[in-house]
Amino acid sequence: MNIKFCGAAREVTGSAHLLTLDDGFQILLDCGLYQGGSEVMEDFNFEWKFDPEKVDCLILSHAHIDHCGRIPKLVKDGYDGQIHCTHATLSLCSIMLLDSALIQERDAAFHNKKRQKFKNKNDQEEKQALYTKEDAQRAMNQFVSHGYGSRFHIHPKVEVEFRDAGHILGSANVTLHITRNDGSIVRLGFSGDIGRPNRPILRDPQQMPDLDYLICESTYGNRDHESPPAEIEHFLKIIQHTCIEKRGKLIIPAFSVGRTQEIVYILDQLENAGKLPPIPVYVDSPLSVNATVIFGEHPECYDAELSTYFLKDPNPFGFARLTYIKEAEESKRLNSSSEPCMIISASGMANAGRVKHHLFNNIENKRNTVLIVGYCSPGTPGAQLRDGAAELHLFGEPKKVRCDVEVMDSFSAHAGRGEIAAFVSNQRGKVKKIYLVHGEIESQEALRAYLGERGFNDIEIPALGQIFSLD
Repeated sequence: MNIKFCGAAREVTGSAHLLTLDDGFQILLDCGLYQGGSEVMEDFNFEWKFDPEKVDCLILSHAHIDHCGRIPKLVKDGYDGQIHCTHATLSLCSIMLLDSALIQERDAAFHNKKRQKFKNKNDQEEKQALYTKEDAQRAMNQFVSHGYGSRFHIHPKVEVEFRDAGHILGSANVTLHITRNDGSIVRLGFSGDIGRPNRPILRDPQQMPDLDYLICESTYGNRDHESPPAEIEHFLKIIQHTCIEKRGKLIIPAFSVGRTQEIVYILDQLENAGKLPPIPVYVDSPLSVNATVIFGEHPECYDAELSTYFLKDPNPFGFARLTYIKEAEESKRLNSSSEPCMIISASGMANAGRVKHHLFNNIENKRNTVLIVGYCSPGTPGAQLRDGAAELHLFGEPKKVRCDVEVMDSFSAHAGRGEIAAFVSNQRGKVKKIYLVHGEIESQEALRAYLGERGFNDIEIPALGQIFSLD
């Protein structure tokens, strides 16, 4: 039995880990899209570290595109097995994968149109979409959903258990209970993305059962997050300074699933408490609108605080001065408007979607602020802003960064260093080996040292394509 690390190895995106059992049965854990600007990873999304036709089963931890975004290509390239996930993950994937397919098609069309325009000036080949809307719709036929806490068989000798990861709606950590030929049981755990305790909307992450091997995320393995009270005050100061004192726009690149709903819920609470300045707030993302509807359909994922909050506010994702925007023309009007306002728009790394247009039209204005609220892969516009870039290239044009740029990692749905250590604390003295994935090498090395100080000694940082025996 062995595990091959086929994505998110010394990288934060592109999650994919292939487990091969003693009898050759292959189980793929996640099938995510790489989202970043590394030239080394340029062909990652189009190539496989395994044969899709030979994979027998896919287990999906959650619906973020860096974990599920290559599923339509996997199916397109020959995978015909089941895709196991939670109920809410299935609901979210039904919109996430279709939206991703539209982006793939638009990107290919834009590239090819540009190629035709400059066909005498370069030798770029015609680009094919990674997958299409039809591929995404076909893939959804292979999804099978399960509730938290239930155990189900994917193989006569393998049972799977989902527990709540507290990261986004429907997110799960995964435990495989594998019976070997000699009757012994090996427990392999995959953390997925570990959420954070005491965050709005979702329940706290649920620790995994005793494990022999653990594949563990490490995104924020080198730092901790700001505490909630300080976070809210910091957020209010940014709103006040930008929208009231400077009379500008506060632009927040935010992922459509999870981050957007959390920010809106916090704003709803501030509005009900009379603390939110009197400014219009816009959620400018069709996907965010659809995802928020799905949030309302899955109360099994809510924490006690949100369930209680529903009793006094039946719409925690909406208030009088909040407008959800679907139509492109309404989005364009925001760019030409000079009113002080807040715009929450996808994507969170600012590498796709409508937020790129908002940045294009607003970052050269000193009155405005861009607030980065989570991790951004190296090379993306969001990462460049985090790193203090003086200029961004957007839609082929250079734009000076004259606006303010603020960073609040405390809004991240990923556990910080101490929260990761707390999550795995019950495995001390039990787990034989931990494999750190879904992190940049600096964070992984820092987390390995941090966990080592807390009694975890056998920790690997796999390279892309590396194989480890679990015998």
